[in-house]
Amino acid sequence: MESGHVTTPFGRRPMTLGMLASQAAAREIEPGQSIDKWKLYRALCEAKPLLGITDRALAILNALLSFYPKGELSEENGLVVFPSNAQLSLRAHGMAEQTIRRHLASLIEAGLLIRKDSPNGKRYARKEQGGEIREAFGFSLAPLLVRAEEIERLAAEVVAERLHLQRLRERLTLCRRDVAKLIEMALEEGAAGDWSRIHLHFRDVVERLPRSPSAEQVAAALDELELLREEITNQLEMQVKAENHSGNAQ
Repeated sequence: MESGHVTTPFGRRPMTLGMLASQAAAREIEPGQSIDKWKLYRALCEAKPLLGITDRALAILNALLSFYPKGELSEENGLVVFPSNAQLSLRAHGMAEQTIRRHLASLIEAGLLIRKDSPNGKRYARKEQGGEIREAFGFSLAPLLVRAEEIERLAAEVVAERLHLQRLRERLTLCRRDVAKLIEMALEEGAAGDWSRIHLHFRDVVERLPRSPSAEQVAAALDELELLREEITNQLEMQVKAENHSGNAQ
């Protein structure tokens, strides 16, 4: 379990209720709780839209995790990493220190890190004579461990939504192709009907879709095109039946 006392930021950085909540949550780590840090990081990458974090913030988190000496995040192994901004910059492909500070603040604001500042604001660790770390000042990864289940659930939601959108797009593509080819065939065959109106309706549905539509927008367009396809198919089939009936009567 993380230390029971509250840690406030060094210097002029203010304490917030969000920080207080993160620290309180970090004290709820279950005994023996652990998770593979890179598996969790992959889940974070998937869940980022729901967590409100950017790719660059994730790059900083990746760098922080690379300083964690073990593959499994656990309280037993300690949860504080203490690289300098210069070290973080090297592992974040030369990201500017001002940018690093901004993304660190966003990770803290998102409740994914806790700042554990030393008396002078520096990041370092005090070690025992045997080399074991007695106390470390830097960034606590405890919130990641506490929120691991939530993060994995959010990642699963994002993946499911992406697959849903992909399937809707596939159905829309097939329906668009069907409608376009049926209209083309009707015009070439000289089938009776107001094909100019039908084609304009088709183009209107397609062109109303934004460049990156949501699942709801794709679903709405798909509903319209499926109805249009059914209308066209029924109209053409009725003509085919009428022609066959007329031919048989002769």
